Amino acid sequence: MNRFIKIGEAAKILGVSVQTLRRWEMSGELLPTNKSKGKTRYYDRDKLLGKTGAGHSLTVAYARVSSYDQKDDLKRQVEVLNSFCAKQGWDFQTIQDLGSGMNYQKKGLKTLLDMILEKRMSRLVLTHKDRLLRFGAELIFALCEAKQIEIVIINKGDEVSFEEELAQDVLEIITVFSARLYGSRSRKNKKLIDAAKVLLNNDK
Repeated sequence: MNRFIKIGEAAKILGVSVQTLRRWEMSGELLPTNKSKGKTRYYDRDKLLGKTGAGHSLTVAYARVSSYDQKDDLKRQVEVLNSFCAKQGWDFQTIQDLGSGMNYQKKGLKTLLDMILEKRMSRLVLTHKDRLLRFGAELIFALCEAKQIEIVIINKGDEVSFEEELAQDVLEIITVFSARLYGSRSRKNKKLIDAAKVLLNNDK
């Protein structure tokens, strides 16, 4: 397997778009290892996968939102995660996902699971527990424990009540099935989700 890979494969490994990698290059956040005379970018696969030192001391920060409407929240999550990890002095990378907490096929989540199972990381950082998955987060936490991977939840103290958590779960389920029925960006889908939010808020 070639250690040095092109930008498309690097984007798949990190669970981001090619455009994001180009943005990171411009900002200096993540630079390609080398560029050919034809300006083809090459990245070090081992570095991207966290194989940077003894014990794989890479910290992985994971951010997720459910829909395009929450992109600003995704940016805030990433800023909080990056700031937190930098202050700790950790060698880290941030994986971003856009999709339901009930969707187990998200690119970023798959990348994270691969890194956990192959122990290519030493620590997982989240802003909140439910940013990982709405249902099944405990299973991934158990995998981390088995692989001796530390879990850090920044806002662990901001626990919601049982009723609030149940309302969030119901809304997540409605969002998933409504998107499948009407399409995630359709007016019917938006109306149904807005109506569900109003109903659930009135029941609090």
